[in-house]
Amino acid sequence: MNLTELGYVAGWRVVRALPRPVVAAAFRAGADRAHRAGGGGTARLRANLRRVVGPDLPEVELDDLVRRGLRSYARYWMEAFRLPALSRAEILAGFRLAPEGVDRLSADVAAGRGAVVALPHAGNWDAAGAWVAATGWPITTVAERLRPEGLYERFLAFRQGLGMEILPTHGGPRPAFDVLVDRLRAGTVVPLLADRDLSARGIEVDFFGGRTRMPAGPALLALRTGAPLYVASMWYEPDAACASIEGPLPLPDPDSAPLDARVRTVTQRIADGLAAGIARHPEDWHMLQRMWLDQRAATDGGSRPSAQPPATTGTN
Repeated sequence: MNLTELGYVAGWRVVRALPRPVVAAAFRAGADRAHRAGGGGTARLRANLRRVVGPDLPEVELDDLVRRGLRSYARYWMEAFRLPALSRAEILAGFRLAPEGVDRLSADVAAGRGAVVALPHAGNWDAAGAWVAATGWPITTVAERLRPEGLYERFLAFRQGLGMEILPTHGGPRPAFDVLVDRLRAGTVVPLLADRDLSARGIEVDFFGGRTRMPAGPALLALRTGAPLYVASMWYEPDAACASIEGPLPLPDPDSAPLDARVRTVTQRIADGLAAGIARHPEDWHMLQRMWLDQRAATDGGSRPSAQPPATTGTN
């Protein structure tokens, strides 16, 4: 077991054994230290949030937003480490989906058509998945195959223990995309993190005035299966992680354009929906990585051209 894996194991074991107020204070203090230190992740969060709020927000207000963003990210990890120790009632009480979203997903599951939900890296997506499972709805998603393998296995066990079916982005017995198609046709909720492409094969979109890539998977799944496609907004309230969903998004008619063009159209609609939610709650968007193509070009000397939709979701 390497040090990274050991750290996560300690988190899952120690954090959930201590009183929540003690742990929350410690994580908040850690976030404030990270803010004062101003390391690479903090700098990237600052640059990303500047894109969200625009050039007119004074630096002192942006700095406060970054501090709150780091505290929100620390809260995510604190709550994720504690999730396995919660009862079903505590999981249901710790997450709130807006009532219209509950009604829509409940109807989709009952009708056997399933639903694709495009998520941002915001709020607490693990709490959202645990809530879906605790509600009694089938849920399947994908996870990046982390290295070392032991760390991936621990995250796999963590999410499976919360009631989620987890597929690896690659290396599984069947392509993840094919399994997700089957699950949707069986009435499953399929949430997919959709605001950042990890494969470098994603779809170029406009996002807060810049160009970035987002995974084709959510759009392609909806177009392939006809399942309703929603875009989630996720944030924190003092007492709970919260979410709302918009949609279902309109899907182009199959005869209106080739598949790749329809995937680009729907992925841009997803990007617009994600941007609207992030703009409402920027402090809860946990994007500490380079997001836009010009940021990546400044680091790696250039960006690769956009590609066709991948055969898998390309989400983590």
